[in-house]
Amino acid sequence: MELYKQEENYTIVGLCMEVHRLLGPGLLEIVYKDALEIEFKNNNIPFVREKEFLIEYKGNVLPHKFYADFIVFDEIILEVKSVKEINNEHIAQALNYMKLADSQLGIIANFQNKSLIHKRLVL
Repeated sequence: MELYKQEENYTIVGLCMEVHRLLGPGLLEIVYKDALEIEFKNNNIPFVREKEFLIEYKGNVLPHKFYADFIVFDEIILEVKSVKEINNEHIAQALNYMKLADSQLGIIANFQNKSLIHKRLVL
């Protein structure tokens, strides 16, 4: 059985690994995001960075906005982290963005450790 969006998932994780290999662990998230943006452009991969989401409630737009780090291939949420470990709060955040974006696939990539750690989330 093939995983949902398997090829796209492998492409994204592969580019994350390339960024991690070249920059190493322990930098700020913004550095990895900047490098990933270059990789997506160089590989002709469609993406939107810092995608804004508004939430509407009974005809009113709520004042708090949410920003997903990347939407890749028009639907995959990519959240970039540079933390000791991915925790339930990070997972909840990614799931929230997936719901807002009506996306079935999310990836959390953590660049803090010696090796890239990534988590695949499917709704």
